[in-house]
Amino acid sequence: MFVIITYDVGEKRVSKVCKKLREYLEWTQNSVFEGEIQKGKLTKCLSELEDIIKEEDSIYLYKVENPRAIEKKVIGTDRSFDQLFL
Repeated sequence: MFVIITYDVGEKRVSKVCKKLREYLEWTQNSVFEGEIQKGKLTKCLSELEDIIKEEDSIYLYKVENPRAIEKKVIGTDRSFDQLFL
């Protein structure tokens, strides 16, 4: 399945959450990750994130069962991770 995950977490936990999400998905923008992931890996990822975040933090998960049904349009600069460092 294709997922989009966004987060809003305390400053002390941002790097931990970002690092964890990079293990599973592609970074697309500050606090936004997306990509194809198997259901089991998604469950593991979310469980690991729950161990990091606190009660005041938020993680939003958008599941797209059919990625062909979603259209992504970037206005301005596409800030994909690879382009930032190449």
